[in-house]
Amino acid sequence: MKNIHQDKILIIDFGSQYTQLIARRVREAGVYCEIFHHGIDPSKIENFKPKAIILSGGPESVTEEGCPVIPDIIFKLSLPILGICYGMQALAAQLGGKVEGSHNQREFGHAALTLPKNAPTNSLFKKLCDHTDSEGQGVLDVWMSHGDKVTALPPGFVTLAQSHHAPISAMANLEKNWYGVQFHLEVTHTHQGMLLLKHFLFDISHCEQNWTTENILEDIIASVQKQVGNQKVLLGLSGGVDSSVVAAILQKAIGKNLYCVFVDTGLLRLNEAEQVQTMFDKHLGMNLTTVYAKDKYFDALKNISDPEVKRKVIGKLFIDIFEEASKKISDEKQIKFLAQGTIYPDVIESAGGGNSASHVIKSHHNVGGLPDDLNFELVEPLRELFKDEVRQIGLNVGLPYDMVYRHPFPGPGLGVRILGEVTPDAAETLRKADAIFIELLYKYGYYQKVSQAFAVFLPVKSVGVMGDGRVYAPVIALRAVETIDFMTAKWAHLPYDLLEEASLRIVNEVQNVSRVVYDISGKPPATIEWE
Repeated sequence: MKNIHQDKILIIDFGSQYTQLIARRVREAGVYCEIFHHGIDPSKIENFKPKAIILSGGPESVTEEGCPVIPDIIFKLSLPILGICYGMQALAAQLGGKVEGSHNQREFGHAALTLPKNAPTNSLFKKLCDHTDSEGQGVLDVWMSHGDKVTALPPGFVTLAQSHHAPISAMANLEKNWYGVQFHLEVTHTHQGMLLLKHFLFDISHCEQNWTTENILEDIIASVQKQVGNQKVLLGLSGGVDSSVVAAILQKAIGKNLYCVFVDTGLLRLNEAEQVQTMFDKHLGMNLTTVYAKDKYFDALKNISDPEVKRKVIGKLFIDIFEEASKKISDEKQIKFLAQGTIYPDVIESAGGGNSASHVIKSHHNVGGLPDDLNFELVEPLRELFKDEVRQIGLNVGLPYDMVYRHPFPGPGLGVRILGEVTPDAAETLRKADAIFIELLYKYGYYQKVSQAFAVFLPVKSVGVMGDGRVYAPVIALRAVETIDFMTAKWAHLPYDLLEEASLRIVNEVQNVSRVVYDISGKPPATIEWE
């Protein structure tokens, strides 16, 4: 079996919104990587034993006092280094070069990067060129996003490329294999970005491509079998992508020693409870216990309209119900392990580096952690994986494409898509409206083109005319966005025909809806979910 962690890349995070995207690109190339905050204990960097280090971008300026710095241990390890944007500027500033603010000549967006004819031969830009300029020099189309720029090289460095506003757009110490690029090679707008990254990973850092879907799955199954042995495992199955993939993996690893608990909250999508039971009980033959708890949820949510309170109520109730069901099964089956669908972004957010300055906008969409006093040992098969890797694993273990590539759904379910008080009537109205919208996205070929789409029940009424009478009924809002990392998003420009048909069908087929509107807010300033 391949050692998928044999060659590792360490990414030092300076706060860029693209840091996780860098990691995903490294893994797409077939190399394992992890993200460490720049303020992490230096011993953890050394103990990680990376083959090379990538320094991310960030919102700070190296010209300001108290800015984030590259840990000294990184230079002492004598490994290949690639600094991106802020990472390049930090390299220059800490190694004796000069960085200046360029507030009047900032570069944001597309830029042409010139590769001088007399530039030294090196692996980073080897044979890469989008086109040539009038003087026969190679030109790369890249994506810039910077205000500061390097104006003087550190000792031992040479210039590899330049742009109109940044004479030193890429630099290298060829002897030490330390590189810096001012542009973002991880985004698709930099056309040759993936090839540049591969040159760094394979030609410079000499990594092997061990991080593949087949190797990952084989490693996960072996790890689960080693951890669990012949013991039994309990899983809270929500029907979402992560828990569904965990269930399928565990079935392959331990078979009938897996026991699943599914809670029907009454806040799921149309026919979702039936779909979960059909897939995991009848088709896959798993040990599945379903707890029907709709009435408990609606009773607990009466007269509550504040979104944070709703989240807490839904989360606590889930924990109470799951705890009761799990203890009953555990006592009968002598279960010692609890499986969870924790994925790598959850691990990054939980770690926080101890220096996070981000503000809490709202509680996490997932329902929340289970209590420590359940006395189970945790099994987290997806802990090292990004969502796109989880989806690939899901296909490999035989889950249907439509289930694996379903849009994200918040842990509190429709509870945070019904604005105001959550009632059975509002949930049923929203369920049907949402199903019509999703059906039409499939019909028009837009479901996989957008990153997330859903309907929202608004706590307002508007006047409508139906037949010969006037009605005064609730409003449904439709939301569809396009995004890479869900940190920023733009509203999807859906065809008017799709929106018109959605409006007509929802008003005609869903009782007690007078009007349908489409949300054209981006993130920021809005969030993707309404609550």
